[in-house]
Amino acid sequence: MGRTSDARQRLIGAICDLIWETSYSAVTIDAICERAEVRKGSFYYFFDSKADLAARAIAALWETQRPEIDAIFSVEYPPLARLTRYFESIYNKQKDKQGHFGRVLGCPYFTLGTEGALDEKILREVQKVLSCYIQYFESAIGDAQASGEISKGDTHARARCIFSLYEGTMTRARIQNDVELLRDLPGYVLQLLGARATA
Repeated sequence: MGRTSDARQRLIGAICDLIWETSYSAVTIDAICERAEVRKGSFYYFFDSKADLAARAIAALWETQRPEIDAIFSVEYPPLARLTRYFESIYNKQKDKQGHFGRVLGCPYFTLGTEGALDEKILREVQKVLSCYIQYFESAIGDAQASGEISKGDTHARARCIFSLYEGTMTRARIQNDVELLRDLPGYVLQLLGARATA
């Protein structure tokens, strides 16, 4: 099996990277094993199928990312600053990825979720993660309304609207390979909420 102690984690990391770099449908089990430096027999020791691995990888990826997002959305920051900090971090990360890979990779969850004919288990995991993003946005918007930074309104509807703006802009940046489309997201979000750009 070779380095069995971390083979499972290397398979999870490999499929995350490959899906992000290409697409779920383009990734083969052979390619996953090659990237992870794990034998194919070992793959089936840990996972029933590529879909099983992908679903588990989504959950694992989110657990590694969540502490950073928790920190960005910490209540120690003003509500609108949480949103601008988050979208500024997205721009910086995507710019780094573009420098490394030569193109904008976009969001792995958006990339995976937009593929047709996906296993229901994968779709459920993607939807769970995307729902968490909306909850972060909703919390910041609710606090901004409570503090008087923005007018009162339907926090959930506003959060979903911001998420749609984010999802669409990120996907467009990937399609056009133009990371600069993401630079203005913080300002667009504040405009959408009716806040001053200086907020």
